Amino acid sequence: VAYGHSQMPLIEAMRALDLSALASRREADRALAERAVEPEVRAFLLQSLELRAEGRPRWAFDLDRLAEGMARILSFPQVTGRFENPALFLAGGASDYVRAEHEPGIRSLFPATEVVRLPGAGHWLHAEAPEAFEAEVRRFLA
Repeated sequence: VAYGHSQMPLIEAMRALDLSALASRREADRALAERAVEPEVRAFLLQSLELRAEGRPRWAFDLDRLAEGMARILSFPQVTGRFENPALFLAGGASDYVRAEHEPGIRSLFPATEVVRLPGAGHWLHAEAPEAFEAEVRRFLA
């Protein structure tokens, strides 16, 4: 299933930061908040902001390269094989990233899959519902 959401707004928000003017992650957090980036997403992104004693801060990944490759990142290759063993797909109940219409495609590749939706969670399950996320993963692996 091709990924239907572009991450370009996040890349643009990160590109817009004046890294040379930043002295702390807190300042970067405030600047991203002004661009309407959600708190959980900011926390995730800011883990990749390298604040160095010498030189200006920088992102640990190449934003221009990510932007150039976004169409390829969002696409999904044609796959002919199947994974026959049990698989777990976790999705946020408040997210539209994994929709009901995606399930036939998922099941065609993972016939023994279990799709679990975590109520109230969005796309960032591990950050928005960490306890429920962990409980489902542990249950599946047990």
